[in-house]
Amino acid sequence: MLLNDLQVVLKVAEFRSITAAANSLDMQMATASAALKRVEKAVGVELFIRTTRQLRLSPAGERYLPQCQQALQLLESAKLNVQEGRDALGGEVRIALSSDLGRNVVTPWLDVFLRDHPEVELRANISDSNIDFYRDAVDMALRYGSPVDASMYGFKICNVPRLLCAAPEYLAQYGSPSHPEELKQHNGLFYQLSDIVQNEWRFRQGEQSVKVKLKGNRASNDGDLVRRWCVAGHGFAVKSCLDMAEDLLAGRVVSVLPEFKPTPTELWLVCPSRQSITPTLRVLRDYFTEQTKELLSRLVEGGLVDKQVLKRQ
Repeated sequence: MLLNDLQVVLKVAEFRSITAAANSLDMQMATASAALKRVEKAVGVELFIRTTRQLRLSPAGERYLPQCQQALQLLESAKLNVQEGRDALGGEVRIALSSDLGRNVVTPWLDVFLRDHPEVELRANISDSNIDFYRDAVDMALRYGSPVDASMYGFKICNVPRLLCAAPEYLAQYGSPSHPEELKQHNGLFYQLSDIVQNEWRFRQGEQSVKVKLKGNRASNDGDLVRRWCVAGHGFAVKSCLDMAEDLLAGRVVSVLPEFKPTPTELWLVCPSRQSITPTLRVLRDYFTEQTKELLSRLVEGGLVDKQVLKRQ
């Protein structure tokens, strides 16, 4: 039974006329009459006693319609309550974060955000697995790569260069390559997605494209673990400059072959639909944009990424 049909029936009861009810609701009389018939069929009784001159409520209608009126008022109140909540900053934020970015970069940002907005509560889902918004019960996801599902809605936060990285200790022991092809002589540290080891790396230098398949003794589906292996000096990794930012700035790892650039990515804040966008999500979007710009600026100032990245945001 449609709520619109119930609203028609209540108008018929108010005016004691299908014609008057239809005029009040700006619809055809036949449409109003069909709505009344659908409700009576669903209830299984006649709600009105019809004569040639007028309609009046049947005994069943007198019992049924007042409760329908109360139910519609309750639903309208619930709708207004939800809409008021959508206009307010606060409530519970359920956000999915990737392993490395979430633990080491975004979590400290969220600590500051929660301090500045004590009315907000945080529920963080940290995983590199693909997120199902309904299965995993999250409201938004901060993820590398644009949304692939057309039903989702997202905000691009920034462009993200990726870098070939290694620890100074590893380079001191095994040497630095002068071309991506020489990586075949080194140990690769690989990210693994859905049981597929990403051991084939692509680089671009101007118009030149280079594809290299490496060998390595470590692979993981956890991006944070790959970063830790790299910092510990176990080999080369291709990582987002955001994931590696603090390690790069502190000199725990260095960018190798910076003239050969791995395929870049983008950072997006994604939600299930346009209707799920709340004031809190919008504030977080702006906050993440501000924080990533600041971090990228520090990398640019340190000569670790190309300054053009800031112009392409």
